[in-house]
Amino acid sequence: MNTANRLLAVLNLFTVEKFEWTVEGAAKEIGVSVSTAYRYFRELSKVGFLDPFSGGKYILGPAVIENDRKIRLTDPLIKVGQPAMQRLVARSGSTGVALLCRVYRNCVMCVHQEATVLSENAVGYERGRPMPMFRGASSKVIFANLPSRTARWFFEKFPDEIASGGLGSDWETIRGNLRQIRRAGLHITRGEVDAARVGIAAPVFGPNREVIGSIAMAIPDGEATPQFIANVSALVQAAAREIDVSLQFVSSGSQDVGVADISKSS
Repeated sequence: MNTANRLLAVLNLFTVEKFEWTVEGAAKEIGVSVSTAYRYFRELSKVGFLDPFSGGKYILGPAVIENDRKIRLTDPLIKVGQPAMQRLVARSGSTGVALLCRVYRNCVMCVHQEATVLSENAVGYERGRPMPMFRGASSKVIFANLPSRTARWFFEKFPDEIASGGLGSDWETIRGNLRQIRRAGLHITRGEVDAARVGIAAPVFGPNREVIGSIAMAIPDGEATPQFIANVSALVQAAAREIDVSLQFVSSGSQDVGVADISKSS
């Protein structure tokens, strides 16, 4: 493992469950000497990614927040997704939450949310929280659109998790279920992440037509009549296509970032 990887390994030690680390504890965890770990902590502290706290412990530093702000302002997916999500919420008439998610390592992560009153609409797909690839509409619709070789790799590595997500326990069954989701261009789940919500999600594709994420609405059970679900489903699919087109503009260097609103013609 080179120095850069070890620096990243130090940062990855800091989690919600264990948010404080001593140099000695980190050295033991990543398998380096204490003197080497001190050097890593010193360098990361200089640039603000770590911050001395108390009792020889360190916590994540303000550089993490600075970079989060940069992502919010510059990430092409968020820049083109935000206006599409705002239109989705307004046109749906739902009191639910619009979610924009992307692939993150072997998981799915929500990177942006929109709602009429967001503070009153907490959902399991919290921004910045890694979620399983096999649970919830936002994740499953991404999983269904991964290349077959990649999906097979997930099956070989996480068979129990896939089975518990209701996608099947053998590859042929899983492949068939993923094919159905992919052909539908949409996936709907009930109570898989939040007990009183229905998730409606469509895939989002990058400029090379690879799946990079999903857009979804998490609506309350009380709104989930068949007709309302059908209406929201059409709007979610239109918003996904809008984001796809806008990302093509970004990739081609167009200045008209985020202006594609093809859902008007849907």
